[in-house]
Amino acid sequence: MARQVKRAFRYRFYPTDGQAAELSPTFGCVRLVYNKALEERTRAWYGEQRRVSYVESSAALTEWKRTGEFAFLGEVSCVPLQQALRHLQTAFASFFARLAGYPRYKSRKRSRASAEYTRSAFAWREGELTLAKMSGPLDIRWSRPLPGGVEPSTVTVSCDAAGRWFVSLLCGDTVTEAPATGAAVGVDAGVTSLVTLSTGEKIANPRYERRDRVRLARAQRELSRKAKGSNNREAVRNLLRNGRLARAVSDAAWTELRSTLEYKCAWYGRELVVIDRWFPSSRLCGACGTVAARMPLNVRTWTCECGAVHDRDVNAAHTILAAGLAAAACGDGVRPQRESSRTRRSSMKQEPQRATAGTPHL
Repeated sequence: MARQVKRAFRYRFYPTDGQAAELSPTFGCVRLVYNKALEERTRAWYGEQRRVSYVESSAALTEWKRTGEFAFLGEVSCVPLQQALRHLQTAFASFFARLAGYPRYKSRKRSRASAEYTRSAFAWREGELTLAKMSGPLDIRWSRPLPGGVEPSTVTVSCDAAGRWFVSLLCGDTVTEAPATGAAVGVDAGVTSLVTLSTGEKIANPRYERRDRVRLARAQRELSRKAKGSNNREAVRNLLRNGRLARAVSDAAWTELRSTLEYKCAWYGRELVVIDRWFPSSRLCGACGTVAARMPLNVRTWTCECGAVHDRDVNAAHTILAAGLAAAACGDGVRPQRESSRTRRSSMKQEPQRATAGTPHL
């Protein structure tokens, strides 16, 4: 069975000086509108216990443009500003539904500089993209094709801390469910191996943190040699602000992996069964069911009292598979939800990490 899905395609592009001069203030205006609207909503919520709607925020934006202090908001495309208010509305809806925390202000240094354009604010002609208030198309490096005959519905332009420009095109696409199968696989997430399957296969950890650690150290040495106040020093400082540098593969990476599994399973007609994060998969013998009293994280292989010798991660994947099949048989399977309690289920078993210097190991 085929189904329609929304899929984002991200590309790098190289703006002209004029395009950069148009986009840079747009990013600043988007951040300002988001923060100012958040300030107004916060004042209404905590001061009056009153909720502010998107319509009210939009009307307030119109009034801000008429004042001398914020008249410059009228110099950029209005669509990214309205989209910022819509994103804030979504953030508050999640907060009131207890699905997320209270919305946070966007920081100039830490937040990604971006602007979102809907169909009324860009032109798409013969594979070329032209944004509102620009005379020419963006110089995009098409690293992969878009779905044939499909035009983007939303365009998001961003610039990272290293000064690289990206454009993300949200398009409709058709995916076909994979053939039916009775096969199942258990997945154990770790750091020594990013994931281990019950088939015995191990997916290596790409160790981005080690690579980024070298880049970060090099950038810091270069920064120390630059003259204060120079353009060269500022270029290196922007690199150091990149929040992705020196990032270890940790719970955040596992969360991204889980999210990917969830929507891929939904696309291709597969069932994702999740088990409790605190299920003792590593200590549970897959042969006899005995649970070992304790197992330090540096123990990679162990022998059960029944005589079975286990690879820690492979055994964990086997016990996860068994637990998942049992949960599915009892009708307590998939439900890719974002529960907040410790009893929530996870698409893979994630062991707590030991705090060590350098790269954490499981």
